[in-house]
Amino acid sequence: MQLLHIDSSVLGGNSASRALSAEIVARQAALYPGLKVIHRDLVSDAALHLSPAHMAAWQGGLVEDASLSADLAKGGAYLEELLSADIIVIGAPMYNFSIPSQLKAWIDRVVIAGKTFRYGANGAEGLLSNKKAFIASSRGNVYAPGSPAAAFEHHESYLTGVLAFIGLTDVAVVRAEGLAFGAEAKEAAMSKARQHIAAIAA
Repeated sequence: MQLLHIDSSVLGGNSASRALSAEIVARQAALYPGLKVIHRDLVSDAALHLSPAHMAAWQGGLVEDASLSADLAKGGAYLEELLSADIIVIGAPMYNFSIPSQLKAWIDRVVIAGKTFRYGANGAEGLLSNKKAFIASSRGNVYAPGSPAAAFEHHESYLTGVLAFIGLTDVAVVRAEGLAFGAEAKEAAMSKARQHIAAIAA
C-alpha cells in the first residue's frame, strides 16, 4: 500500500495541522505494516501558480523556459502520486476562511479532466475510487454549523467538495479548531483531535 502525505502550513514546527497530519500518518503506518509513505511539503517545495504559459504548454505549445519545464514536471509528479496512492493525508490549516494557496496550487495540478474526472452526458464524474482520505484541519476560530462564524467556513467544505468531485468520498476530517482562544482551549482542541486519530481503525 502507498500513502500520500501532503502538508501545506507555512508554520513549520509550530503548525497544528502538520502535527496532526504526521500523527494520522503514524496511525496508518501502525495499522498497515509495510506502508510506503510519500511526503509532499507544498511550502518548502512549492509549485508555481498557474499562468498563461502553463495553459499554453498544456495546449501543446513549445516550452523553452527551464523553470516552467521543471514546474510542469512537478505537476505531473503530483498527479502520479495521487493516482498511485491508496491513502491520502492532507494537512490543511484555514487561512482567511479557506485553504492555503499552496494547497490550491496542488489542487490545480491534480483536478484534471480525463485524468481525475470526466465530463459526460450527466455532467462531471469523478474517476478516482477505492481510496481513503484524511484531512488534518486546524482553525483559529470555531466554524462548526450553528456557530457565529459558520458562514465563513470555506475550508473543509471546499476541500471535501473537491475530493468528492474527483471521486474521493471516503474522507475523514480530524479537526482542531478554536486554537486561537488561548493555551487551554488549544490544548483541549488538540487533545480531542488526537483522540479521534487514536480511534481510527483499518
